[in-house]
Amino acid sequence: MSRKIQALVVEHVACNSFQDLYGLKASSKSMKGLAERRGGYYFYDVLSVPWGLNMPSQLLKSCYAEGNPSTLYIKGVQFFFTFDLQEEGLSLMKRAADARYEPAVYTHAITQAIFLCDGQYFHGNPREWVKRIGKLVRYVKWGWGLWHFDEFLQNRALFISKFVPPFYRCQCSTHVGRKCVCLWHLDMTKDDNICERCFWIKEIDTFLRDFEPISVIRDTRTW
Repeated sequence: MSRKIQALVVEHVACNSFQDLYGLKASSKSMKGLAERRGGYYFYDVLSVPWGLNMPSQLLKSCYAEGNPSTLYIKGVQFFFTFDLQEEGLSLMKRAADARYEPAVYTHAITQAIFLCDGQYFHGNPREWVKRIGKLVRYVKWGWGLWHFDEFLQNRALFISKFVPPFYRCQCSTHVGRKCVCLWHLDMTKDDNICERCFWIKEIDTFLRDFEPISVIRDTRTW
């Protein structure tokens, strides 16, 4: 196998599984060298490792120094949603989104929609993609406990009062569950044949309800 092909194999594995990456490193000296080369840090997906594990801080710093999209995303999310550093956090998320890191594409777009009333970044993304990546983003466990900044909580309260009632009044789809003017049951009250407006109300609802920002247990300001 040529070194170029080996490098492509390492990059592909690094994007998908740390466990497989370590197995690949153990397979030969050449693979270990490729996996540990400085530029290789760009391709690791650090979110493929459960966040509660004690990942070496130096590894995270090395990945971030290489512009690794997953670490840009993690730092952007913590800056925006935990430390209320909105400009810096949004910039970091956009850099990761521009690298086509899918969780960042979704989170950057929905953050723009909720906080800046700008839905342009979701244009062109099919519903199935939004549903799939949205579920992935919401169920990543960043740490222990929630740490939402005040504006997030204010936007959640405003969303409940302004958008949840029209969702139930809209007759675009068959109701399959109980009507409840809150966030907790809205995603289970209509079938999939909903209109575009109700689809986005439902998507934003589940984000505001389930998204957990990164706790300060892993403080990205030290990267």
